Amino acid sequence: MKKYLLFGIVTGLCGTLFAQQANPVYLDYINQWKSTAVQQQEDYGIPASITMAQALLESAAGTSELAVNARNHFGIKCTSEWFGGVYYYDDDSKGECFRQYANAAESFKDHSLFLQRPRYSTCFEIAVEDYEGWAMRLKECGYATDKHYAAKLVKLIEDYRLDTLSTGVKAGEYNPNAEQTLRDKEPQPHRPLKATVVHRTEPIMTVNNNPEPPYVKPLTARQERDSFLLMHPKKRCNGVAYVIAREEDTYANVAFRLNVRERDLREHNDALGRDLQKGDRIYLAPKKTTGAEVFVWTHTGQSLWQLSQETAVQIEAIQKLNGLDSQIRTFRTKQKIYLKKVKEDAVK
Repeated sequence: MKKYLLFGIVTGLCGTLFAQQANPVYLDYINQWKSTAVQQQEDYGIPASITMAQALLESAAGTSELAVNARNHFGIKCTSEWFGGVYYYDDDSKGECFRQYANAAESFKDHSLFLQRPRYSTCFEIAVEDYEGWAMRLKECGYATDKHYAAKLVKLIEDYRLDTLSTGVKAGEYNPNAEQTLRDKEPQPHRPLKATVVHRTEPIMTVNNNPEPPYVKPLTARQERDSFLLMHPKKRCNGVAYVIAREEDTYANVAFRLNVRERDLREHNDALGRDLQKGDRIYLAPKKTTGAEVFVWTHTGQSLWQLSQETAVQIEAIQKLNGLDSQIRTFRTKQKIYLKKVKEDAVK
């Protein structure tokens, strides 16, 4: 009888300990958004456990500044294809641009769409049940700079049993065998997909009988530049030379082929922290502080960066000429924007 009583006390203490360690804010957040996370798994193939763990970590269960003010629950920054609302926040650098949403549900869906980018394509080679593999691959693909990012996701998933979200078992519900199960689970090494590990006792000698390939003299810097410009004919706007980006182009390889510093090329194009997209203009020199025309009309949804690239006028110059708030990055309505300074009488 005493043995059973002792067992009951120990079990009760374990349950109490879990209840004390479990964050009620996290449990409420999980309960609120678990169906959304499961829906994202069904629609896009992203594990519900990963979606929920990232949301918990990035938004502090919906309590972070980004989550409260911008409804951004995944810390997704602005990119060149983003034309929605923006919110400026100090993260890795001061005043970084983050996406702003109308509600948190939009943030969850945009997170799923964001992971469809080619950068994260290898994540989808991993089974949805393998949350450890997904966490590690997201880190390898550069989702976050924190070197412990994958471990933090795994800990959240195991602490709150987020791996049960899509199975119908209530996440966060105390399971007296859960801790023992986790301890008994043999850790699996993270290695590249489709790799085969072979353990041998004897050394392996590899003999390569292939002939040495013929020496090919590399192109000079001048030849590299001429070759690039042959495929990217120069054009001009407002007196500034530019080329049009092709599918395989990046700021890094374009800078290499033109024999210029990548940072200089990015600064010419107001592209620090921005990826190069097919069809973008790549200005080869700094844009001007005034435009070829006195003014232009914007269209709804046009970004300030797009206007700057279309007119070859620097973003700061456009803001100064028109008295625009530095926070404004997208034009919500049709608007008259001056590209040259005009006299007040002329404006009237």
